[in-house]
Amino acid sequence: MRRKIPSNSALMAFESAARHGSFARAADELALTEGAISRQIARLEAFLDVILFERIGNRVRLLPNGERYAAQVRETLDRLERDSQVLMGQPSDGASLDIATIPTFATRWLIPRLGRFQELHPNVTVHLAERMEPFVLAGSGFDAAIHFDHPAWTGMRTHHLLNEVLVPVCHPTLLDRDGATTLDDLPRLHRRQNPDAWQRYARETGITLTNPAIGARYDLHIMLIEAALAGLGVALVPRLYVERELTDGRLIAPWPEGNLVSKTFCLILPEPIRLSGGSTQIFANWLIKEAQSSNPTFNTPG
Repeated sequence: MRRKIPSNSALMAFESAARHGSFARAADELALTEGAISRQIARLEAFLDVILFERIGNRVRLLPNGERYAAQVRETLDRLERDSQVLMGQPSDGASLDIATIPTFATRWLIPRLGRFQELHPNVTVHLAERMEPFVLAGSGFDAAIHFDHPAWTGMRTHHLLNEVLVPVCHPTLLDRDGATTLDDLPRLHRRQNPDAWQRYARETGITLTNPAIGARYDLHIMLIEAALAGLGVALVPRLYVERELTDGRLIAPWPEGNLVSKTFCLILPEPIRLSGGSTQIFANWLIKEAQSSNPTFNTPG
């Protein structure tokens, strides 16, 4: 069945005119005459059977239906342009993957390892995008997601990768300030989305914290890590995010590691790995092996 979609030229003329609030400025942007812009929008209105602009003399004003449609058209054109740029930049003999992931996991764990993947598979380009919350994978444009285990992924194929074990870390000089002798003497940093983490840590380890809730709050673990590196306090963060800093001595972890596992990182696929085929299957198998080398707790590919 033939799709009922307006012409690209009409949509581009409309989006430009809506953004500028002027047919004349849209004409300048698209290297057309003002009359051509007016005719394109008139054809679009006739096609939709909806008036998008109110004409007042030589001036135009978007009507409410036009405002909503302009936002939708702009989003669609932007997405089409991005997809086209990605395709244009892809080698003729290569493949690409679009992976959605949590930003701190990407920057602190995945990206430092992607070089090994590229050495093994130089013709596969991996594109990463940030997604903080679970989403519907089907129809999203992503080939896979790396995220926390969550009921929202029900129906998808999830493969456990790594456990997020939290450990208190701080800058080495913090212990030398103000005569601090215990964890309770030091400023503590919190992740806003996990406000009771210090309480749970104290309860599990038996360490006394007079008021576990006191301290600055940050949205992301990467912010907590940078705050700890700046000497602002003790951050309770996943050990897998700070292995490098602990190894080179920029951060220290003199307190016991909590055995509590707050969350589990998973690879989410729309179908079993063996049916994914191509670059998705290659990436999934590589990722699971990388995670296994860091932590043997993972699911066998299905």
